[in-house]
Amino acid sequence: MRVTLHLDTFDRVDPCAYAILWLDKETRQWSREGHLGLDLPEWGTLVSDPHGTMICGAQSTRPLCVLENLDLDSTGGPFEGETGRAQWCAHAGLPSAQGHWHVQCIDDASIQPEHGLFAADDNAL
Repeated sequence: MRVTLHLDTFDRVDPCAYAILWLDKETRQWSREGHLGLDLPEWGTLVSDPHGTMICGAQSTRPLCVLENLDLDSTGGPFEGETGRAQWCAHAGLPSAQGHWHVQCIDDASIQPEHGLFAADDNAL
């Protein structure tokens, strides 16, 4: 299952800051589909936490962003339209900035991409 997630309203970081992410529940990886004002790598890992889901880089478990109350293991969710608070942690030396996450789309189809994005994929290059 892939979840398309919209992050926004990080006004303290940048008034126009947003990111569109694809979350892959099975592989526990995410990819950046679009962004402005948020310094995100192209992809990374998802880590479940008692408070929600952590968006981490490819080589680190330090969160870039925490999606509060987003439970990827829940049998009833996530669902389209679900929303919650996000904590942006990726700017060094500053306290986290509050924003919001919003599930835009759920894709239950199991599809193989034409080109793998994740470096762990054998066909990535």
